[in-house]
Amino acid sequence: MDFIETIKTDMYSAMKLGQKEKVNTLRTLLAKLKDFQINEKKSLTKQEGISIIRTLVKQHTESIEMYKKASRKDLAEKEMAECEILNTYLPQMMNEKSIRELVQIVISETNADKISDIGKVMPLVMQRGGGTVDGKIANKILREILG
Repeated sequence: MDFIETIKTDMYSAMKLGQKEKVNTLRTLLAKLKDFQINEKKSLTKQEGISIIRTLVKQHTESIEMYKKASRKDLAEKEMAECEILNTYLPQMMNEKSIRELVQIVISETNADKISDIGKVMPLVMQRGGGTVDGKIANKILREILG
């Protein structure tokens, strides 16, 4: 079953169970995924779907912060719930220890030895991580090792 079909199936299950919040979140996600397909005039790959979900999660996270600052706890909780639903469709992220190991392997392979080498190491780390590497953590580790 492809990525969109999985989400549709989950949405229909949520409808049957009366989980309105999950249904609304998945409807929004499906709309974003279909918009992408229409705009790009091609089928969606799983990696592209994950990228779209990450963007939505980032938007929800930013909204949560704004609502908290505005003392709108009710809206922040709604955004958090939607964010949790979206996170179930993302692959498990690598932990810091695994990212550190990957960074060290790439550094040794590329013979990077100074901070200016981040530009050639970082893309390889992200590519080999296959969407499971947190770029901020990887960058921090790189700066720590090369800096």
